[in-house]
Amino acid sequence: MTARHQRPLGRRKLLVALGGAAVAAPAIAAIAPHALADNGSADRAGTEAAGTLPLTVVNETGSFGNGDVHLYVVGNADGKQVRLTPDGTLAPIALSDNGADGFTDYAISLSGGGEAQLSLPYMSGRIYVALGEKLKFKAVTDGAGNAALQYPAGWVSSDPNYGVLHDCAEFTYNASGMFCNTTMVDMFSVPMAIRLTGAKDQTTGTVKAGGRAAAFAAVRQVEEFAPLVIDDTRIIAPGHGLDAGLFAKDYFAPYIDEVWSTYTGKDLTVTTNAGTFTGRVRGEQFTFSGPASVSFAKPSTRDVLFCDGALAAPNDGTTGPVAAVLGAGFNRSTLLSSPAQPTTDPAAFYGTALTNHYAKAMHAATEDGKAYGFAFDDVADFASYIQDTAPTGIRLTLTAF
Repeated sequence: MTARHQRPLGRRKLLVALGGAAVAAPAIAAIAPHALADNGSADRAGTEAAGTLPLTVVNETGSFGNGDVHLYVVGNADGKQVRLTPDGTLAPIALSDNGADGFTDYAISLSGGGEAQLSLPYMSGRIYVALGEKLKFKAVTDGAGNAALQYPAGWVSSDPNYGVLHDCAEFTYNASGMFCNTTMVDMFSVPMAIRLTGAKDQTTGTVKAGGRAAAFAAVRQVEEFAPLVIDDTRIIAPGHGLDAGLFAKDYFAPYIDEVWSTYTGKDLTVTTNAGTFTGRVRGEQFTFSGPASVSFAKPSTRDVLFCDGALAAPNDGTTGPVAAVLGAGFNRSTLLSSPAQPTTDPAAFYGTALTNHYAKAMHAATEDGKAYGFAFDDVADFASYIQDTAPTGIRLTLTAF
């Protein structure tokens, strides 16, 4: 079982790391569990003195010319929000960066050869790509009076970037190494793959030939999920769809009720790096004993989709890991089929009619079967995540539509 969801920071905890960006709704920047690596290492050396890593972004979309590809590298370093300039230096976010239209222009262009060659200093953040139009990032003031960046929210119809075809990959690069992933936790739009070289040569996120269209079609075929498909632009994750009124607030209720009923009469075991927890529903609380006593109230559909609320995972090494496994079990619909969790055989995932069909489609679309379809998709190592403690280069390829 993977230890990633037991690291000091989980995906949703990183909204602070990328995150004074959270100040400017509707966009909340959230980074996946890779950012567990100690980002404070950048503080020790200073960003400018930190070792840089070659970053290459390649256009193999076959649908967009190089002049239509706009690249943005934004995030945090030394406790400040920053963006990468074309010359490989980090510039702080500044309110004066907003132009006459009220938005910044941090776009980095691809060369005529269809690549962008950059030097990446220590930072934690996102690599955004926009196809056709540029993204509208807005510099704002956060609650502490510091300059922060309002991120795109492609799942919010009123967002100025709603009509722009865009997507992102996530990363943390510091003295501990490079930790990176593609992500569909918020939405899926642009197929992309990450190749990370160093101690090993690793690739993840590669979408199969025709996989994008297949994912769109698969989600459209499920009545409850069909409204999440926005033309041919993107598929919105069901949690955001729920908040937007596009997805039923009680979708998972029958499954949640059955789980609660089933484990009133028998035990569920959850194995984590801390040990094995044994749980049973008592008085509406799912209570576990083992290395520590932890309990959970009955979650809502929203809690399941966001792996939050009643399934929130604190970084305590006990409640957090159990919550992560439960969140994965609900999304993958494996809690009733196996009283021993986590389930590690992907053939057993998404096997019921009532399941997270969005996450199912994301995994079916990739060559290695890995994807970040929900926040704790890293449970049992099924997320499109790779890391290297001695990296020599990272390559992000925008693949064919």
